Amino acid sequence: MVTTDGYLLGGRVIYRQPAEGFRSGIEPVLLAAAVPGRTGAHVLEAGTGAGAGLLCLSHRVAGIRATGVELDPAMAAIAAENVRRNGFAGIDIVIGDITSVALPAAFDHAIANPPYHPPDGSVSPDGGRELAKRGSAGLIETWISRLSGALRRRGSLTLIVPAWLIPACLTAMAASAIPCTAIFPLWPKSSRPAKLVLLRGIKNGLSPTRMLPGLILHRPDGSFTEAAQAVLAGAAALPLDG
Repeated sequence: MVTTDGYLLGGRVIYRQPAEGFRSGIEPVLLAAAVPGRTGAHVLEAGTGAGAGLLCLSHRVAGIRATGVELDPAMAAIAAENVRRNGFAGIDIVIGDITSVALPAAFDHAIANPPYHPPDGSVSPDGGRELAKRGSAGLIETWISRLSGALRRRGSLTLIVPAWLIPACLTAMAASAIPCTAIFPLWPKSSRPAKLVLLRGIKNGLSPTRMLPGLILHRPDGSFTEAAQAVLAGAAALPLDG
C-alpha cells in the first residue's frame, strides 16, 4: 500500500496513512480530544484505522494505555508503525472485527467513529474506504453494545457521528446500559447546522442528557477558529463532562 507521511496536532505527532482511499480527517483528532482519560486509564477504540485518534490521545495524556481494533490488516500494520515511530509504548493494535474479536474486560473508556454510510448508498470504488464507511441495519447497535460490554461500571463511551444518526445512537446507548449524558455539536460555521456531533455515554449512568454549546470549527473565511485550532493543533481537550 502506498502511503504518505504527515503530522497531527500541529506537528506534535508523526502520522503515516494511505495515499489514496480512506484518509483521516479532523474527526479522530476531535474524538481523541473528548476522551476524559487520565494517566494509567485503558482506552478501547473500535475501527482505529491508521491510529490517528489513539496517537493524539496518547500525546495529550501521558501514560495512558490503549487498544485499537482494526479490521483491515494493511491499515492495522500502518497503525502499528505509527505507534512505533512516535514511541508510544502503551498502544496495542489488534487485527479483528470489533463485533467478535476477543477483548480484555473492564476498559475505562471506549471511542469510535463508526461506519455510517447507508447500505443502499453509492458504493465507493476504493475497497478500503468502502470497508471503513459502509454501515448496515443494526450495525451501530452492535458496535455500541459491544463497546458498552467491554467497559467497567461508570466507564465512558465517546462517539463521533453525523447528526442524522443521533436518534439511533441514543436508542442503542439506552438499550446497552450506557445512556447518553452529553451531546456536543460540531458547528461547521456560526449559524450553520451541525453535520457532526460528539456523544458521551456513561456505563450504568443516571444523569440526564445535556445539549452542550459545542464547538464552532470555521470562521466565515473558512479558516479554523481559535477554539478549533487549540484542539486540532494545540492538543487541547474538549469538555464534555463539565
